[in-house]
Amino acid sequence: MVMTGIQVRDLHKDFPVRARGLFGPRTTKNAVDGLDLDIPAGRITGLLGLNGAGKTTTIKILATLLRPTSGTVRVDGLDTVADARAVRRRINLIAGGERMVYTRMTGRENLWYFGQLYDVPKRELRDRIDHLLALVGLTDAADTMVERYSRGMTQRLAIARGLINDPAYLLLDEPTLGLDAPIARELRRVVARLAAEGTGVLLTSHYLAEVEELCGHVYVISDGRHLAAGSPAELKAATGSHGTVRVTVPNPSPAVAAVAARFGAIRTPVPGGGEQLTLRHPDDIAGPLAAAIVEAGGSITALEITEASLEDAILTLTDTPEAVPV
Repeated sequence: MVMTGIQVRDLHKDFPVRARGLFGPRTTKNAVDGLDLDIPAGRITGLLGLNGAGKTTTIKILATLLRPTSGTVRVDGLDTVADARAVRRRINLIAGGERMVYTRMTGRENLWYFGQLYDVPKRELRDRIDHLLALVGLTDAADTMVERYSRGMTQRLAIARGLINDPAYLLLDEPTLGLDAPIARELRRVVARLAAEGTGVLLTSHYLAEVEELCGHVYVISDGRHLAAGSPAELKAATGSHGTVRVTVPNPSPAVAAVAARFGAIRTPVPGGGEQLTLRHPDDIAGPLAAAIVEAGGSITALEITEASLEDAILTLTDTPEAVPV
């Protein structure tokens, strides 16, 4: 089958809610409101927004766990409602913080069970289970009941389960939640390698450094609606997110204060009688600021440069009612 990607068009998902308690009038909540997304093969695409933005609902619709109220989702041309069984063979879901394995089975039994659900040939499945257990660091615990696993071990097993059918498209909803740093780093390497080999990946994560590291394209949503799209660098540029320079001056003087005023820096007292000058600017301003301080007779005991972050861009976007075209 030709991999044409996942296309989401005018997606809506409404949930009935009670306005006032159990017996209040029934109303409707729009969890997803007209989303258009494209998740191509061979690329890691991010889906970002604050809590309640509709990210998990969207991923569950793509994974065929929820039916859309309206709109379409196609996976390599297959409709997620009309062709749900065929779609499930081409996708898999890894969701952090949700129980996606059976606790009354061992790790190996879980993978064997899910592999059979995906019709993985038994001879191939045995080798794949061993490989995935080694990948997530569970070889020694393969025959231990999952109810005896720690939270991190359970999440690692869920990652192996999500890869058991060698999916063409991988949906990742907070996949590194609760993982130790080495396992999280190894998962990022695995995901990057899968994308390089042609797998399409959709990632949601509150660890925005993870998104910046992995994603070539990002969608930002709020209240189920599209706000912006582009690469992390494009989003930061479009929202005017600036880097931050912090300079500590041990003995501030009127001349240094004048420099701070000229650059528009904020002056904050620090213990011992010094000051910290803080400046946000789109350009590399650290050098000119430091030189001006020295020329004014001041000295510098610390210089810290923080680049603009994707978090700054997301906070700016979600506080702005108009979409930012990127």
